[in-house]
Parts: sequence; C-alpha cells; structure tokens
Amino acid sequence: MACSCSTSPLLHRIRSSFTCVKSPIATTFLLRRSASRSISATLTSHTTSSFTWDDVVRVSKPDYALDDSSDLSGFFEKIKVCNRGAEKRSEFLPFVLDDQIAGYVHNGFVEHLRDYQNVFVLPQREGNSKIGNHVTLNPELKSPDDRTRAVGEVIKSLGEDIIPGIRNELYPVASSYGAPVFFLLERAAAPYFGIKAYGVHMNGYVERDGQQFLWIGKRSHVKPTYPGMLDHLVAGGLPYGIACGENLVKECEEEAGIPRSISRGAMPVGAVSYRDIDGHRYKRDVLFCYDLKLPEGFMPNNQDEEVEGFKLIPVTHVANVIRRTHFFKPNCSLVIIDFLFRHGYIIPEYLGYSDLLESLRSGDCS
Repeated sequence: MACSCSTSPLLHRIRSSFTCVKSPIATTFLLRRSASRSISATLTSHTTSSFTWDDVVRVSKPDYALDDSSDLSGFFEKIKVCNRGAEKRSEFLPFVLDDQIAGYVHNGFVEHLRDYQNVFVLPQREGNSKIGNHVTLNPELKSPDDRTRAVGEVIKSLGEDIIPGIRNELYPVASSYGAPVFFLLERAAAPYFGIKAYGVHMNGYVERDGQQFLWIGKRSHVKPTYPGMLDHLVAGGLPYGIACGENLVKECEEEAGIPRSISRGAMPVGAVSYRDIDGHRYKRDVLFCYDLKLPEGFMPNNQDEEVEGFKLIPVTHVANVIRRTHFFKPNCSLVIIDFLFRHGYIIPEYLGYSDLLESLRSGDCS
C-alpha cells in the first residue's frame, strides 16, 4: 500500500529557497568583446585610494577608447560584482522566526552562536554531521523587544573581531518589506544573519542645453567602507522607524545640503536588488531608487564630512566610467544603470538589453 506523505509549508519554503535561479548574467556575459576586456583590465588596476577626479574625467571621455556605447559587457561586470557566491548558498541555513524565513546563517557563523543557546536554537552536532535544518530563536523570547535585547547582547559579546563595523544602528528583521517586524538587529550584523536590508539611493541630475548631467560624490578616505570611491549624490540605509521618503529628505540634508523645499521633489522610480555572498556574509539588499531634477545653479555641500567632494558630469560620461572602471561603489552602479534604462541611454537595439534589465533585480524586491 502506497504511503501518502505531506510536506509542511515551512519545509517547502526552505527547500524552494535554495533552488537554482536562472541567471541572465551568465548568458549575456559571454557576449563581451575582447577589446572591452582589455580596457576594463587596465582601468581596474586603480585602487580606491589612487584615482582622482582627473582620472575620472579622463576615462569618461568618449575618445578615451573605441566607441563602446552599445557594448553592455561592462555593465554586466558590475552586476556580477554585486551577485557573487551563488554556488555557496547551500552553506547557509534558513533563519526561521514565527514559521517564516527571516534570513540565512552560514554554517561557520552558527559555530559562533553555540555559546548562546539561551538565545538561539541551533542544529545539533552528531559526529561530523548536524541534525536540524534551520536556525531560530529561543521560544521563550516571544516579543520583539525581548528578541532585540537578547540578540543585541550576543552581538555586543561577539564584538568587532567577529562582526566588524558595529554602528549602533538598528535594522528591522522581517520576512518582507512592510511585514510585521520580528525584532531589531544591529546594522553591521545584518549580512551575518542574511536578513533583507533596504536603502534609498537618489540620482540627482541637471538638464542644461538639452543634455543631462549627474551629480557624483567621492567618498571620504576615512569611511570604513569603500573609502575614496565614487557614490551617488545621496544614498543611505533605511533604519527602523522612518519612512523611505522622510529618510531620503534627511539624507539629502546631511550628505548634500539639499533643503527640504527641493528634496521633497524627489520621485520614487522603482528598486534594484542583489544577493551577494562573501564568506559568512549574505547580503540580500533592496535599493529604492529616486530621481531628483535639480536647479542648474544648485551646488551640493556635504554636512557630515563623509564626502570628499562632488562633481557634475554628463550622463553619457558617467556611463563610460561605470562601463570602463570599478571606480564606483558597487551597488551604486546598479542604480545608475537603472537610470540609463529609464532615460533612454540603453536601448533595445543593444545586444543583451533584456537580460541586463532583468539582472538589475537579481534579488527579491519584496
């Protein structure tokens, strides 16, 4: 007599979360030309501390290289940089809360949590194998406040040696954007628990004599992450307790001195997403994108000392910098490529158009 077995909804979600996802990047990346590879190899030799605004302007000019405006391979490279480690997803265990997957934890990082079994319920070790297929919290920790306090104490105990860059800034842990919050987690720990993290990125542009220009920032060399690299005019993570629009207004004032009367005109235009694995870190980021048309005479003025300077550059030249170099902070390239699509700089006649468009949302935007 045949046995009919049912699968729980949670187990089904855990299994399906690790199934292979079609990668348009791999398909189209093979199309890149050898000439483009040579240019990219030459320009990526710059370290984050070695290139200057003069270098940016020099490589951005159309006559710096053979016409490559229709070659999308350099853009595919930037998307690939933000989506590393797909082959390592099996090394992560689902982080399950209230019967929902809230994140993913690397097998190696799980070992750091074994000293805190009053907080975490972990797969048990038996010989060389583990029993159990996910990580969760102690069921005695029922409220978001209790969970926030308990996990926060663990993060503090692990310290900078295990989780570098602690900022004392809290991110919400939820199954999707706008869903009920399970608890709040230190921002630096977010990728170690593989939670979805959100940010706001704004393209600040100017129109002059029928041409579009983008304001580009250069990060301070004292920034703990991506020092000295190119960045958006305004960008920032989305902490708990503030809406996207209000957070953008705040970041506009802090990062570029844009008054509320102007920043309120920023238009939400969509989102890009990516999934990046680096060691024990699993970044599942969603960036909400905004466009802000600025007055011709506007001059940005950084207020928080995190930006070295700004420069107004023609959009076509910015596209060349992304295509030819690795000067930009990686996720900023995705947002600007999205801008290039929406404003008609990348057109369907270019080989790989639809694959590139799809790959801008390689992660889960929910």
